[in-house]
Amino acid sequence: MKGMPNLQKMLKGAKEMQEKLQKELAEMIVEGSSGGGMVIVTIDGTKLPISIKIDPEVVNKEDVEMLQDLILAAFNDAGVKVDESVSEKMGKLGMGLNIPGLF
Repeated sequence: MKGMPNLQKMLKGAKEMQEKLQKELAEMIVEGSSGGGMVIVTIDGTKLPISIKIDPEVVNKEDVEMLQDLILAAFNDAGVKVDESVSEKMGKLGMGLNIPGLF
């Protein structure tokens, strides 16, 4: 079992990278917007909401559906930004590993 120490070392390194990434995600703050900035949603890297800002001009009790759509669109925008950031970070982490088919 010649390769066992290398495998253990690689698994330890992967666990350390995972812990580092989880910490970075918890600290990450991302904003998503819709309606030309009329709705701004702030989330963390795990996609938990932190805050929502709504421009009073977009609040219309006759058109609640539009406001709901703007809020959803802002959340989706922020979520896409988190996904892109995570993909970028994972790509950088994966460059150091030589695991065929992983990255």
